Amino acid sequence: MSRLRDVPSLVSKAREGDPRSVARLISLVENGDPALPEVAAAMAPYAGRAQVVGLTGAPGVGKSTTTNELVRALRAAGHRVGVLAVDPSSPFTGGAILGDRVRMQEHTADPGVYIRSMSSRGQLGGLSAATPQAVRVLEGAGCDVVLVETVGVGQAEVEIASLADTTLVLLAPGMGDAIQAVKAGVLEIADVFVINKADRPGADNTYRDIQGMLALGERGAGEWRPQVVRAVAVKGEGVDEVVAAIEKHRAWMTESGELRVRRERRAEAEISALALGTLRARMGDLRGGTALADLAAKVADGALDPYAAADELLAGL
Repeated sequence: MSRLRDVPSLVSKAREGDPRSVARLISLVENGDPALPEVAAAMAPYAGRAQVVGLTGAPGVGKSTTTNELVRALRAAGHRVGVLAVDPSSPFTGGAILGDRVRMQEHTADPGVYIRSMSSRGQLGGLSAATPQAVRVLEGAGCDVVLVETVGVGQAEVEIASLADTTLVLLAPGMGDAIQAVKAGVLEIADVFVINKADRPGADNTYRDIQGMLALGERGAGEWRPQVVRAVAVKGEGVDEVVAAIEKHRAWMTESGELRVRRERRAEAEISALALGTLRARMGDLRGGTALADLAAKVADGALDPYAAADELLAGL
């Protein structure tokens, strides 16, 4: 076995905080290496030990800058921090700049911080398909907090909520009016709203719009009401308040049992994704034969409906 795929050795070194071993394990995850099940099995005993915080929002709201400042604050509090920054991939070349790491260079020499940029590789929802398993690698490497920064997302990319314990939705003044604030989608997944660039004109209006939206929501006794925090991340202002809001949400989740519910939901999503991936791979194998082509011809001719064809295809897997 090559040094890159010597999983027991890599896991052992990653547990000791060796950044190269962590990087190699995440590379195995991203590349869908045949050794991936062995990696997952080795990391399983360390699952659930890290607090996973997601950061999402439209392009230009300051996600990378906010992430950078959160790393600074969390390190000052003595936490070991992992960062997964997902960048969009080109629909034409498949490449990605992976520029978020450039914005966090001041932390690259800190042994208590691990930063990894990941390409979305065409995955919708704001994350990479490899992100959940990469989180598990960072948990196994001893990170107390894992920050997951999504690509610049639109209203419907809400996948981060199924991965994170706490989801931060970043907003900035001038991104929309009061109607925008009550639309369904990404605003509904927030545990904490961060109004970044709060020194700009219109910040007060954005704050009032979000508070007004929250007032319209129905909540039972003891349910979480999302916090709204103002910040100017580029100046380091309001970051302590953001950390305090994250900690308040974690305390509520622990007390209410929501933390366990969310982590079971996350595991369910991972299992489903892996199972669907296996099915897709088998479907791809069928394309090399005649089964799929024969069924497609029958559907095109009207001799078979697509539901019956799909059932017949699945029966052959």
